[in-house]
Amino acid sequence: MTFYGKREKFENISLKIGVIFSKLGLSPNQWTLISIIPALVALYFLTRSEFLYAAAFFLFSAFLDLVDGSVARVMGKVTKVGAYLDTMMDRYVESLIIIGLLFVGLPGFVFPAAVWLFLYFMGSMLTTYAKSAAMEKGLVDKELKGGILERAERLIILFAGILLAIFDTTYLTYTIVLLAFLTNFSALQRAYSAKKMAERKRPL
Repeated sequence: MTFYGKREKFENISLKIGVIFSKLGLSPNQWTLISIIPALVALYFLTRSEFLYAAAFFLFSAFLDLVDGSVARVMGKVTKVGAYLDTMMDRYVESLIIIGLLFVGLPGFVFPAAVWLFLYFMGSMLTTYAKSAAMEKGLVDKELKGGILERAERLIILFAGILLAIFDTTYLTYTIVLLAFLTNFSALQRAYSAKKMAERKRPL
C-alpha cells in the first residue's frame, strides 16, 4: 500500500524536479525551511474554513518537501543534518494542519472531533517515534520503514478530506477518524517489526 515500496518509479520525476529547482540558487535546507510557510498559510485558511485555499497551500507545502530532497540529490548535498531537518519540518507541517483543523468546528462522530484529531496526531507522531526509538535502543541495524500508512499516504488522505470538506465537513470528520485508526495501527506495525527484527538478531 505504501509509496516506499514503489519509490523507484518516482525517481525519474524526482530527478527532473531537482534539476529544475536547483537552478534557483537555494540550498536543500533552505527549501526545507521554506516548506513551513505555505503550511502556515494553510492553517490560516483552515481557521476561516476556506477549504479550497487551505488544500492548495497544503499541497504546495507537500510539494516543497519533495523539492528539498530532489535538489539535495541533484546537487550532491545529501547530508544527515539535512535529513534530520527535513524530518523535523515534516512533523511541524503536519502538526500545523492538525492545529488548523481544531478551529474548523468539525462535527463529532461517537466522540468529539478534537478527540479524533488528538488520536490522529498521536498515531502520526508514534509512527515516526517507533522508527527512531528502535534505532536508539539498538533493536534494529537499519532504518525501520513500511507499515500500512506512511507520511505520503497520510498527507494524501488528509488532503482529500480537506477537499471533501468543501461540500460537507462531516466528510472531513470521517477522514480524521480513518487517519486516527490507520496511523496508530501503523505505529503498532512498526513496533512489532522492530521486535521481530531484534529477536532475529539475538534473544530478548
